[in-house]
Amino acid sequence: MKLLHFLRQPSALVGVVLLALALFAALSANRLFPGDPLDMVAAPYQWPGADHAYPLGTDLMGRDLLAGLFHGARVSLYVGATVAVIALVLGVLIGGIAGYFGGLIDQTLMAITEFFQTVPPFLLAIILVAILTPSLATIVFALGVTAWPSIARLTRGEFIVLREREFVSASVALGASDAHLIFIEILPNALTPILVSTALLVANAILSEAALSFLGLGDPNVVSWGSMVGTGREALRTAWYIIAVPGSAIALTVLALNLLSDALHAAFNPRLSKNRRDDAAPRLEAVEGLRP
Repeated sequence: MKLLHFLRQPSALVGVVLLALALFAALSANRLFPGDPLDMVAAPYQWPGADHAYPLGTDLMGRDLLAGLFHGARVSLYVGATVAVIALVLGVLIGGIAGYFGGLIDQTLMAITEFFQTVPPFLLAIILVAILTPSLATIVFALGVTAWPSIARLTRGEFIVLREREFVSASVALGASDAHLIFIEILPNALTPILVSTALLVANAILSEAALSFLGLGDPNVVSWGSMVGTGREALRTAWYIIAVPGSAIALTVLALNLLSDALHAAFNPRLSKNRRDDAAPRLEAVEGLRP
């Protein structure tokens, strides 16, 4: 029922279509554009539509923007998904342990979480990338270790509420171990709000990678949407399309992920569903009263 409610929402449909286009570009990049997207293949500064061989034009180095867009989808989505996985693993582990055990363990882990939150995540990512030298692995690591605190706090709050529920008390009475209670009883029931926030993690990671590349801290050996924006900033006044092409891809993908997050939140949040039913009840009664 929740899946059907999710699929019926217009925001979910738009988000799925936009994200499917980005995934298609990522999966078909090597087949449609087998060459190196960093190769200079034509004259520089060709505007979109000027040459049918390069529909989106070329950048200031004569590189095909369409090829870069497809190959960049692979890198940008890889960064977003990998950072989200790292943040989820660290956040769920730390937040789950803190929320389940409480006491000194909770205080210690939350102190570590607060320490990470006192430093702006993007600033910390810049420092880590600058120290470790820019590369794709470094960017993923830096963004991953700065994105987990929000997930940890969310998971902790869910565990604190769920550990007092009757089904957990029943498992305790039956002699269940802490590992069984954490991973079998509590965690599956705490996953809904965590999974809803995953789309936002991916979107934030894509934006952060683009910002790092714009500042010159991206991986120079690969093409991502962020690195394309970073390269095009030198020609912003004379050839704005060089930034507009990858910038539009970033904006549409982030929009898709935000729409999916909103749709998931509406579909899997029982309080929202209840409020909708409560709001609809008076209207339904009024309609029934108008019938002969």
